[in-house]
Amino acid sequence: MYRTISVASVSKCLIVVPIHAELKGKALRLPKSVSDHRGCRDALLSGSFTGEVGATISVGTTHLLVGLGLESEMSTARVRIVGAKLGRALDKMATSAMSICDSSSWGMGSALKREMGSAFAEGLSLGTWRFDSLDGSATKREPRRFKLTLWSADAAVREGFTHGLVIADGVNTARRIGATPPNIAHPAWIASESRRIARDGKMKVRVIDYAQARRLGMGGLVAVGQGSAIKPCLVIFEWTPHKVAAARKRDHIVLVGKTVTYDTGGYSLKVNNGMKGMKYDKCGGAAVMGAMQTIATLQSPVRVTGILAVAENMVSHDSYRPDDIIKLHNGVTVEVTNTDAEGRLVLADALSWACATLKPTAIVDIATLTGGVGVALGHFCAGYFCNEPKLTARVEESATSTGELVWRLPLWPAHQDFMRSQHADIINSNPLRSAHPIQGAAFLSYFVNPALPWAHLDIASVATSDSPNDVTGVGPTGWGVRLLVDLVERGR
Repeated sequence: MYRTISVASVSKCLIVVPIHAELKGKALRLPKSVSDHRGCRDALLSGSFTGEVGATISVGTTHLLVGLGLESEMSTARVRIVGAKLGRALDKMATSAMSICDSSSWGMGSALKREMGSAFAEGLSLGTWRFDSLDGSATKREPRRFKLTLWSADAAVREGFTHGLVIADGVNTARRIGATPPNIAHPAWIASESRRIARDGKMKVRVIDYAQARRLGMGGLVAVGQGSAIKPCLVIFEWTPHKVAAARKRDHIVLVGKTVTYDTGGYSLKVNNGMKGMKYDKCGGAAVMGAMQTIATLQSPVRVTGILAVAENMVSHDSYRPDDIIKLHNGVTVEVTNTDAEGRLVLADALSWACATLKPTAIVDIATLTGGVGVALGHFCAGYFCNEPKLTARVEESATSTGELVWRLPLWPAHQDFMRSQHADIINSNPLRSAHPIQGAAFLSYFVNPALPWAHLDIASVATSDSPNDVTGVGPTGWGVRLLVDLVERGR
């Protein structure tokens, strides 16, 4: 696995030849750039290489063929998979430099080549990353190789490479934060990591600590985190671009991430080993951290604020309880029916504070909020809710562009009424499991200005992968970084 991947010209490198699986009888169509290379031609005509997605075959020591699949089915999602599979093949070959041959394989036109080049580099980086900072003296894993250098003679493809590696760095930051265990990644550590990311990206960052949160009336954040020895906080990233396009001077996008560093369930304790993997309950916040890092690196021409609602949901003598009634930042009172429905409580205060304080033009929150979204949609996509047509279109366009797919679920007044309480304004979870993922969105809607474009992304089923996938393998996926960055770049 590679520690760093960069774009630079090198005198000696492996020539990688992309091949479409366009069958003509028993032979494959040859790119003009390799039609006179006997070894490549023989490998293709022999039928031993079919051009399937990500398949590779070495031709001597100088060339490597990689399959792109059918030309009619080319997409950024497919090229991302090709990059990931190729990266793993290059790692086994101990390759330190490669050049893409025949850039016409990526499509016609500079814009498309940049897009495909970006997806390819993303896949290469994502597919060869692993969390190994805590490997000890007994590990049997091979150490990661130092560096891989990429090149293409086509300037548009090279631009894509550079862009894609920045995106992948942000995704891998989110994966690293998600994978870091709770004895290290507690609320104070998240605040410290945020300061480091902000400093490297020349962003401003501030932290609302536990005492300040109490003074501001953030009853949800306070209640969820008060049982932990390491108290909760709200972390705010501020990205203000040096140059703003005239059409975007008014834009101020706010990204809010649920960052529960560990979720025991509180007094509604998780059982049957249901606590295992709850370090991943911070993956929404991790996605915002990765997105803010990327937005700053790319010098995105729009003002963006990222907010992390950070808490550890623990059991102790002063933890909050079922039957408690708490008042949140905007004055709404909440009857706690389930202390394991904690994410919506910390998000609610963050959303309310953002609406009242920051005056955003759009707000998007992202959270591992409900197990029910996985029951409804499986691991194939995230569920989302949106209250405004233009923002809906932007979310769905970004989802399609980045391959981080979403499916819109309804949020009606009847769902909001379903969260009404007998003893307070609302409950945090209805004991009836009906419309479980919608309950979370319905609860959050009480804390967002109805006139403000708002989208809620429930990523509980896509934030991690329990079985190997084509790009990121097992573990945290960094889901949401690509979508959020694309949404910011896409504009109104």
